[in-house]
Amino acid sequence: MSAPNKSYDPVEVEALKPEEIARRRDEALAAIAAAGDLEALREVKVAHTGDRSPLALANREIGALPPHAKADAGKRVGQARGQVNQALKARQEELEAERDARVLVEEAVDVTLPYDRTPAGARHPITTLSERIEDVFVAMGYEVAEGPEVEAEWFNFDALNFPPDHPAREMQDTFFVRGAKDGESSNVVLRTHTSPVQIRSMLDREPPIYVICPGRTFRTDELDATHTPVFHQVELLAIDEGLTMADLKGTLDHMVRALFGEGMSTRLRPNFFPFTEPSAEMDMLCYVCRGESVGNPDRPCRTCSSEGWIELGGCGMVNPRVLIACGVDPDKYSGFAFGFGIERMLMFRHNVEDMRDMVEGDVRFTRPFGMEI
Repeated sequence: MSAPNKSYDPVEVEALKPEEIARRRDEALAAIAAAGDLEALREVKVAHTGDRSPLALANREIGALPPHAKADAGKRVGQARGQVNQALKARQEELEAERDARVLVEEAVDVTLPYDRTPAGARHPITTLSERIEDVFVAMGYEVAEGPEVEAEWFNFDALNFPPDHPAREMQDTFFVRGAKDGESSNVVLRTHTSPVQIRSMLDREPPIYVICPGRTFRTDELDATHTPVFHQVELLAIDEGLTMADLKGTLDHMVRALFGEGMSTRLRPNFFPFTEPSAEMDMLCYVCRGESVGNPDRPCRTCSSEGWIELGGCGMVNPRVLIACGVDPDKYSGFAFGFGIERMLMFRHNVEDMRDMVEGDVRFTRPFGMEI
């Protein structure tokens, strides 16, 4: 019986020939040396080290060789790829150094030059809009009320008719303040809405009560284009004899006309909130198309998705349980309340697309809003 044929000469794979690997390596090195900037170098890197590069494809062909031929081919390909990667790294360091040196020259500032201009200041639009909303309601006879941002659970939840097992109490929605001993819960939270100010107003005042409650609130939301863990709300509370949903509707209509112009109106859609009964979602007429895009394919509206309305916030008649918790006689008095986010209102009024722009502190965002006071 004959012995195994150790002199077997496998069919050569074109991409793995020594001269072909050397040619591909030299092409890559030449392209790296010719890259004039970092962008061009990135393109070269993809072309010569990416998954579809010649050397990467050659590396895949090694699997087609007999076992005794793989080691030599793998060594040739590995050395070539290593030389290319080293050249890429060295060229990137050179180009980065050139870029940094160029920036130092091109963006140099002579700090000794005289400066005779005072840059125009700018107030943050959240502050400006909040005060404008306050002015609308102060003109109607309302009082601006404020309260602490670190609040007891009773004010934030219990007095507002949130049951003990309500999801809003859970850690995924609320920042709880830990106690001084062993990190235990202290029944203190960062307020999740400005509604506790309404509770404090009812405890501190005798009806009739007409207050507007703007302020900063906190929830465990991720910061993205439409959410932020720290945001601003404004809520309204009216307690008096004989108040009805009609009074609420008239107040809402006046607010949107004052903030968005004449011809604006609101609508109410049934909803549920623990602290109001009945409750409703408040929509306002689209300030862009004024409802003319509904059923009109020739005039689509991106702002309201051609629905004609934009959701603004929640509202309703104050739940009698909330009145009782605050010592107000529900048989004699009734009230209404509503609330909405000031950031959301700012996005509507000024076409701000990303909420992160409001919190990054870049003066280029605030300057166009000017110094309105």
